[in-house]
Amino acid sequence: MRYAEDYEQGRTYELGSYRVTEQEIAEFGRRFDPQPYHVDPGQAEDSLFQGLVASGWHTCAMFMRLYVDTLLDGAAVEGSPGVDELRWLRPVRPGDVLTGRLTVAGVTPSLTRPDCATLHKRGELTDAEGNQVMRLTLYSMFRRRPSA
Repeated sequence: MRYAEDYEQGRTYELGSYRVTEQEIAEFGRRFDPQPYHVDPGQAEDSLFQGLVASGWHTCAMFMRLYVDTLLDGAAVEGSPGVDELRWLRPVRPGDVLTGRLTVAGVTPSLTRPDCATLHKRGELTDAEGNQVMRLTLYSMFRRRPSA
């Protein structure tokens, strides 16, 4: 089990990579963000993006998958009070390979729950060329290591 104390301020974690497919872009778009440039390759050609692109919310979900698989599985996480500064900086297209990173910006003991701390983190997804496609600031509540 990983506790709040196991995530040191300033450390950057590599979250791995994810390959985006046309099928999943269209499926996510149809279910959750049914705009033409997310669901129909033909109509998407006539859009500002000149082709099918992932919903920003889908991009967030891809980041979350990498984050959970790499850092939250087996962690003493208690939930999240929210996300700040979410930015979608470049369109995500079919075939893109996205790589996630997360940096711990701070660890603050909870004033109301002495057994917990809030982790302040900065996350990003980059494409294969190293261009940042998404960035966000997020917060999570983690249990602190129990006293012996």
